[in-house]
Formats: sequence, C-alpha cells, structure tokens
Amino acid sequence: MLHEPENTAGGERPRLFVYNGGFLTQRRVRRILSLAGYDIRLGLPKSDDLVGVWGNSPTSHRGLIVAQKRNVPVLRVEDAFLRSLHPGRSGEAPLGLLLDRSGLHFDPNKPSELETLLATHPLDDTALLDRARGAIERIRELHLSKYSAFDPKIAAPDPGYVLVIDQTQGDAAVTASNGDYARFREMLVIAQEENPGARIIIKSHPETSAGHRKGYFSDQDANDRVSILDSNISPWPLLEGAIGVYTLSSQMGFEAILAGHKPRVFGHPFYAGWGLTQDDSPLPRRHRNLTRAQLFAAAMILYPRWYDPYHDQLCELETLLDTLEAQTRAWRQDHKGWTASGMRVWKRRHLQRMFGQHGKMRFVTEQPDRTETPHMVWSSRAGETLNATRVEDGFLRSRGLGAELVPPLSLVTDDIGIYYDPTHPSRLEEWITTRQTLRPDQRLRAERLVARLQADGLSKYNIGRSAPDLPTGHRILVPGQVEDDASIRLGASGVRTNLDLLRAAREANPDAVLIYKPHPDVEAELRDGSIDAGDLANIVVDGTDPATLLMQVDEVWTMTSLLGFEALLRGVQVTTLGAPFYAGWGLTTDLGAVPARRGARPSLMGLVHATLIDYPRYFDPVTGRACPVEIAIERLAQGTSAPTGPVIRILSKLQGALATHTRWWR
Repeated sequence: MLHEPENTAGGERPRLFVYNGGFLTQRRVRRILSLAGYDIRLGLPKSDDLVGVWGNSPTSHRGLIVAQKRNVPVLRVEDAFLRSLHPGRSGEAPLGLLLDRSGLHFDPNKPSELETLLATHPLDDTALLDRARGAIERIRELHLSKYSAFDPKIAAPDPGYVLVIDQTQGDAAVTASNGDYARFREMLVIAQEENPGARIIIKSHPETSAGHRKGYFSDQDANDRVSILDSNISPWPLLEGAIGVYTLSSQMGFEAILAGHKPRVFGHPFYAGWGLTQDDSPLPRRHRNLTRAQLFAAAMILYPRWYDPYHDQLCELETLLDTLEAQTRAWRQDHKGWTASGMRVWKRRHLQRMFGQHGKMRFVTEQPDRTETPHMVWSSRAGETLNATRVEDGFLRSRGLGAELVPPLSLVTDDIGIYYDPTHPSRLEEWITTRQTLRPDQRLRAERLVARLQADGLSKYNIGRSAPDLPTGHRILVPGQVEDDASIRLGASGVRTNLDLLRAAREANPDAVLIYKPHPDVEAELRDGSIDAGDLANIVVDGTDPATLLMQVDEVWTMTSLLGFEALLRGVQVTTLGAPFYAGWGLTTDLGAVPARRGARPSLMGLVHATLIDYPRYFDPVTGRACPVEIAIERLAQGTSAPTGPVIRILSKLQGALATHTRWWR
C-alpha cells in the first residue's frame, strides 16, 4: 500500500518546510519526499503547510519550535527498516523512508502511525499476510537487515549462547526508551541471571563496528563468560544459534521475532507490547496480540515508503527486495576486489563496471599464487585453474552478439564449475536442486518473469526478423550450433555436429516438418558451423528471431543449445541429444547421457528461478548499477544497449577467425 499525503484545499501538493540541511543536501531523501507528494520549501509555513523534521535529531528542535509557533502539523521523517548496504554516515542514500504525522515509531511518549496501524488495522487480509510470510522468508534467505553490507559466509559462534544486543550511545531510539549505561548493564546482568551457565555474546551495532559511533558495551565488559562480537556477521545465523535475545530497543529485536524468538525487551520499540516479546515495562495502551506476519505486514508493507532507483518511483516491498538482492550480491562478491585472467581486452571496461564498483579489479595474465583477493577467469580460458570463479555470458545477454563485441547485460559467476560443462558439478546445478521446492512468492515471481519474456519475445541475443510462414504439419525446430563450442565439446556424446543432429531428428521423425535455424554467430560469419541442410530440413530459416519461431513449432531437437531452455519457457517439448544444463531434471526428453547427480525434479518455475534469478548477475546500463532480472528484461525490451560501429565489426571478424583456430573464444 503506497501512502499519499493529504492535499491542501486547492488540490496542490502540501508544502513541507524544513530547517535541517540534510533535507536539501540529500537528493534521495528530497526525491522520496517529492514522490510521496510533498513540496519541500524554505521559509515560514502558513496554516495549510507542514514542517518536516528528521526523527529526534539534534536539529529537530528547530522545526518543532516553528511548527508550535505557527500552529502547523509536523511530518517526522526517518530511515526505513531496510535502509541500504551501509549506514547513512557512510554517505549511501536510503532506499526507503518512514513518514509519520503522528509521532516516531521508537518514541513511546506518543503513538505513531505505525502504532495506530498495529493497534487498529484489521491485518486480516489473506493476500497481505501471504505477502508478509513470503517476504520474511526472503529477507532471511537473502540475509537482509537495515544495513546489509555483511558477509553471510562469516560463521556464527557455536550455538547455545544468549545474545545481548548493543546500540549506539545517545541514539534517539535509546534515549526515547530511557536507555543509558546503567540500563544496558542491568540488561546484561539479568541476561546472566536468567540463563545460569550460558555463554553471553554481546553483539555490537554495525555503526560501532564500522567506527562511526561508540556503543554502550566495550571490551571491559568481557570476561570468561561474556564476549563481544563486532564482526561483520549476518544477524540471521546469529539469531538461529541463540537460545535467548535481550535488547533495549534495537531493530535486531524485531528481526529476532521474525527468526522465531520471543526477545526480552527493556525499552519500548514499535514491536514490543503485541504479545511477541517479553516486556520489562509494558505499555498499558498496547494490549493487542499479533502474529509475526501481522507485525511484519504493518511495519514493512503498509507503513514505509520504498524507493525504486531503476524507475525513480515509489514501489512495493517486493520490488525493494529485488533491488537489495541484486545490490547485496554485488557487494558481497566484489567488496574484496578481484584479480581476473583470460579476459579479452574489449571486455575489460565492461567487467570493471560490473565487478569493480565495490573493490579494485586488477587484470593479470595468470592467477596469482597467493592472495586474499578472489580470482575470476573467463570460463573457456579456465583450464585447470584452481579456486577461481568462472565467468560466462548470461542467458539474457544483449541485443546483439557477443562475437560482435556487444557487451552483455548479464553474466554468470560460478565458483564450482560452469553451467555448460556437465562433466563437473556447477553452482547452477546446486541452485536447480535447491529450487525443487518453491515458496508461493518465488513461484509467482518466476511465473511473472516467464510471462514477461513471452510477451516481449525476448531471448539471449534478441536479434533477427520475424519467422516466415512455415509449412504445415508437425513442426520440429532444429537449432544449429557453433560446432567447436565448449558446450558441445564437453556436453555432447554421440551427436556432435549440426548435420548429425539433423539426421537424428529426421530419422526419428520421418514425416515431420524439420525447420533448421543456423546459429547467429555462424550466420554472421564469425564462427564455423555452416552446413547444407537442404536434403534433411524442409525449410532453413536464417536471420530469424528465435522467439518468433518458438511460437509456431511443436518440438525442439537440440544438442546443447540454449534455445532448448527458451522452448521450455514457451511450453514447447524439447528433446536433447547432449547434456545441456536444463536436461536431466525430468523436463526434457533426454537421448544423450546426463549426469546421474541431477536427481532433483524441479517444476519448470523452479528451473526458471534457479537459471534466471539465482544464478546470473545483471547490469543496468541506465543507472550503471547491479540490477534484478526484471530490470534487465525491461532494458532489453526497450532496446537499451551499447552501440557498435564498423571498427567493432572488424575486430569481431578478426576475433572470430582467431577463435576458429585456437578455440579460446566462446
């Protein structure tokens, strides 16, 4: 639910007068307020205007004094509960705001709009609560929090500890709950008394760990039973290993509820008083019992204003989660920097943009012997490289061919193997196995993705004209491939050439209409694989957009072509003679040998989620940032791509000639 401000008498946007420089210098804050319907002004308000203040910040008193003297309402502005990768003091813009005309969510002295929602809203809509349950699981799975720049690979302490959550000194959420040094130490003492013999772990605030602000606990509080944890760890495994959680008013107490705890609360945060916490000093006016889903629905779906940076507009929580999923993945993979080998010179600028925004990327001729920096290598150049992440074009690549040096909007990164090599496991295989079971929200996202691909007619390269009129009959599309392609060398067995593929299809289907489509790299004379298909195929369609062909055929026969996967998305039956990544899961007719380890039986939507959502990384050429798959699809549909010219064409021809002889290009 997106909130709209009350309009003034003339139907104009309400004017919001501000007296804190941050409202003027922080462009994202100004933009969200503007999108929410407020017209930011300087000066003195009139009776129909409002005053905007930032929470209980040191400058908020300026606006409050003006509002009192002019007898106008106050709009209190705060960061939303999923803010960004880094704390605001790092300079990163927020992805959401809390706008409240009643009070502050962390201040119990006056009910906020959030408290009113929690106290009075029915919170009984099935669709709303289903959204809440799906989002809770997704936030846990993605390791998201208010600040999400932490490494999920950092292991939590051995389970069985009691978690005491520290906060920053003088924070407004602390002072509003009468927090001070004495209160925090009382909380620590009670945690020890109520859990005799248990280990106590004090979790430092992210701003304390980052050196921005001091907390209430320090190393002086540590002893043989109490330890300080200030590592950049995800809160979710930390909460999973805890047997109890103690907090004054930290947002991590809210996350503890979502993780299944009933935390002991010593202050009055928004989540206390609804039957989900053990409250040291309950607020009498909060007496309603809520479920976790109801609490979450109010706090995360109904209350905040979430921002979509790709469309520059307000959005729903699910879109915000898409954004954070892409951005956190990029940071977590890239923040240590990269060394990279096997990368052609023309690719390096784009690779630097895609992988070098959070850490330095250094191109080298071979993998360094010893380094803390992770190493990536282009998959076809990997050889026997050890402990390296393999990189390859994604499945929704571009408008134009990689062999013509068109940069991709998606790349896959694989720290186990690579998707087209069935002789070894890959990260994609693990994702497909994981997605054998989908939550309702995951299935819905995959279904919407497939519908969008079908509606926009998108495929890997998105080139070619519409399909011609095809002969009537049972139509089988046979896609040609580059015959020295690594997917054929590694994933094909008996049938390894385009001519043999056509023969096999004709032998098995003597009366069918065979439609042969040459590979676009072969059509562009950039790679080998040209054949004379006239004696076996009823029709050869060259220069044709595969998406338009798939709408008119009954089957696809292929060795390892991605077009087989694209056929599955459109409900077309697929027969494989090799072992492409989508074979062996029960969704295709497999005539070639597929790995026995592919024992999972995902639905088509499970395969889609693993292949198009979980596995690739996407890059938005408009914002220059990591983006979710939905944005990449939109840019492809709009034709947003980098232009190429005659010099690029000459280079691509030369590269194709070299590739044919050296097999070092895919």
